[in-house]
Amino acid sequence: MHEIYKGKRVLLTGHTGFKGSWLAYWLQMLGAEVVGYSLAPEELSHFNLLDLQMKNYFEDINNEKALDKAVNETKPDIIFHLAAQALVRDSYDDPVKTYETNVLGSLKVYMAALKNNVPAIVSITTDKVYENKEWSKGYKESDVLGGYDPYSSSKACVELMTDSFRRSFLSKNELYLATARAGNVIGGGDWAKDRLIPDLVRNTAAGKETPIRSPKSVRPWQHVVEPLNGYLMLGQKLLSEDKSVCTSFNFGPDTEDVQTVEQMCLYAKKSWTDIKESIVENNDGKHEAGLLKLDNTKAREILGWSPLMDSEKATDMTIEWYRDYYKNNVISTEKNLKEFEKLIV
Repeated sequence: MHEIYKGKRVLLTGHTGFKGSWLAYWLQMLGAEVVGYSLAPEELSHFNLLDLQMKNYFEDINNEKALDKAVNETKPDIIFHLAAQALVRDSYDDPVKTYETNVLGSLKVYMAALKNNVPAIVSITTDKVYENKEWSKGYKESDVLGGYDPYSSSKACVELMTDSFRRSFLSKNELYLATARAGNVIGGGDWAKDRLIPDLVRNTAAGKETPIRSPKSVRPWQHVVEPLNGYLMLGQKLLSEDKSVCTSFNFGPDTEDVQTVEQMCLYAKKSWTDIKESIVENNDGKHEAGLLKLDNTKAREILGWSPLMDSEKATDMTIEWYRDYYKNNVISTEKNLKEFEKLIV
């Protein structure tokens, strides 16, 4: 399973973030030589808790000189590009930084890769790149891109820029480049603000109730290892020089398994009975979509990927991770990954 990464040199941008740290750890378990490029981690972070032994470049993705140096020195077989300003609500407070980091930062990664003859890139965007019409059906990769808030719009811009980059500079397959659009990820080690599970566990550990803004909002929740498995499968195809996958892919739960915020709270409380929440009015004027689903058919048919845990199992694994951390000071990341690997056929 994912044997192709053994001995491969991987450059991972955004490796100090929640998803990036999980991917760095998994790649090391697979025998890859992982080098990270990211801003320095927050004091309380999954990255710091894992104490990963790897080469780090703690730099801004917009620092072209530092980025080029990192790519040149690493000489990676593949880049997984996760570095981003990833919070919807923060994008309202600093839209310029959001677009600069997400759009121009991604372009700078591509240019550095092309200049230094990197063979492949998996570039991570988001499920929020679509023009959200509050449809009950899942969005397909061919649906219209959009984005109400600056974060979502910036990631849609990344998709458009990536397609243009392929057409303009990669006509001779100089670089195999694909984008991945993942649903709402949960999992241990995420302490970002204004995210449901981190808010629940942080407040519970402090003996507080968690205010819930939009209990009826529907999202494609999935454990972080699900899309990471998809990224690795996509990367394997790129490393095999499969030009047909140089496009975009959705990684999300099946449409019948999407859940409301309210239901996710119920799942969480089953795993940690101390969790308490209260409904509050969302009156800060920051728009957030009410209904979002992804169609994962393309990833199923072309990559052979499929979700392996339902939302209840994903929530249970996530809450157990936090409960282990807060009550026993135990980090269950490796345990979770090994449990998930057993599900992969």
